[in-house]
Amino acid sequence: MVESPASIPRTLAYPNRFDPESAQRDRIIAAIDVGTNSIHMVVVKIQPQLPAFTIIDREKETVRLGNFSAQTGGLAEEAMARAIKSLKRCRAIAESFRAEEILAVATSATREAANGNAFLERVEQEVGLSLNLISGTEEARRIYLGVLSGMEFHRRPHAIIDIGGGSTELILGTGEPHRFLSSTKVGAVRLTGQLVTTNPISDSEFTYLSAYVRGRIEPAVEDLKRHLQPEEQLRLVGTSGTIECLAALVAHERLGFVPDPLNGFQMSLSELQDWVERLRHMTYTERLALPEMSARRAEIIVAGAVILQNAMEMLGVETLTVCERALREGVVVDWMITRGLIENRMQFQSSVRERNVLNTAQKYRVSGEHSDRVAQYAVELFDATQGHLHQWGNAERQLLWTAAILHNCGHFISHSSHHKHSYYLIRNGELLGYTEVEIEVIANIARYHRKSLPKKKHENYRNLPTKYHRQVVSHLSALLRVAVALDRRGVGAIAQIYYDFDETNRVLSLRLKPALTHDDCASELWNLEDKKQWLEELFEIQVVAALA
Repeated sequence: MVESPASIPRTLAYPNRFDPESAQRDRIIAAIDVGTNSIHMVVVKIQPQLPAFTIIDREKETVRLGNFSAQTGGLAEEAMARAIKSLKRCRAIAESFRAEEILAVATSATREAANGNAFLERVEQEVGLSLNLISGTEEARRIYLGVLSGMEFHRRPHAIIDIGGGSTELILGTGEPHRFLSSTKVGAVRLTGQLVTTNPISDSEFTYLSAYVRGRIEPAVEDLKRHLQPEEQLRLVGTSGTIECLAALVAHERLGFVPDPLNGFQMSLSELQDWVERLRHMTYTERLALPEMSARRAEIIVAGAVILQNAMEMLGVETLTVCERALREGVVVDWMITRGLIENRMQFQSSVRERNVLNTAQKYRVSGEHSDRVAQYAVELFDATQGHLHQWGNAERQLLWTAAILHNCGHFISHSSHHKHSYYLIRNGELLGYTEVEIEVIANIARYHRKSLPKKKHENYRNLPTKYHRQVVSHLSALLRVAVALDRRGVGAIAQIYYDFDETNRVLSLRLKPALTHDDCASELWNLEDKKQWLEELFEIQVVAALA
């Protein structure tokens, strides 16, 4: 028998369980960033007692996933083949280090490609890796975590710029919770493919390229600047291969050698401007002859340099500091945080999911008391039936909590069909801390808290990538339906719930203690009769409810 407390504080409703023993031993994991231009991997040794991690291996391969097929507009077959070959190699290397887990994320190119999901499925089948698609804003958040793992900001405002193949991320933070995150669809590969046809680049193409970049990044730059206080002086940190390459050119000319590592190296805006002028007048062959310049980088360096120059000029900064940690290290930090392995200056990030969910609920004017109760009931029911009706773990429990908090957000648009509106708002809300697939799952769970059951003819249900995800939605939406029924009037009529499961007869009993002794909770019991049917059908059980 499981007894529930009368209420759970909002900050405690979203649990973070982890094994204390695992928090003591050293761990080895690998993190892979599948970008538009390159695939990067780091293999790290995590020392939870410090807490810190040490990079024990780095791998990088330029696969140009962002070179879309001219015929289909999606990922080209050759690019996907290169990526899969590279990922197989990454997996083999990670396993040679005995990595206990391989974390892999995909960004801009896979996000935008019409066949992006098909590519994810191929990676799963051919490589045996689960490649998690993340939004541009979530990519920016994890870049922030990666940079913080390698630099101290001393509570002073720092802008971070990461120039990728398909997008550029701009971030503002002080080492505490980020102030601003953005992702703009300008990247070195994207711009080179769209706007550069001459070699060296012609004056007219260069002028248009600069104007285009300025126009595209200006909204993000201006928005970032609005998050600064008038007296604050902004510092700039740069990550990514493009920025490291430009810094290497500056260092080689200034010092006669390229520092290794480049982390912490500073270059001035005037030095960058000088190199942009030189690079734009060079042919591809001349650029390739420069120190630290690879063949693939020589193709896209002009576009990347133009992005950086315009960003520095618009931000009004004269110096950039290089940070060699970025998205892949941020993936590692995020993994440590979600497992409770970090208790230092980044501890605030441990609640990033919860805080973002509650902020989203507030944005869409969700009733806090009602959503809290529904989330409480849903999580309690999950716990009471775990091991009896299902074997889901903490990850799925967290998705249920999120869906329960946001299940009614569709009322922000309209009461009619609000469950469908909830799906739309959640799906397009870019919840921080979640992958694209997790957001899709959360949105579907909320979508099916009422009315029709999950069906393959529904496009949103078909969008779920695997049978596992569809099963999660079916099971958790059934639990959510019962939780919603238990607060039918939205007044907290039920103070306490007692659960008991009879394994022999497969009967789940709910004894409900009313908040008011004279209340017969008829509305809740009546609604439960309707909402319990999906749970009974799925698990082949009988649900019996009565007042305690």
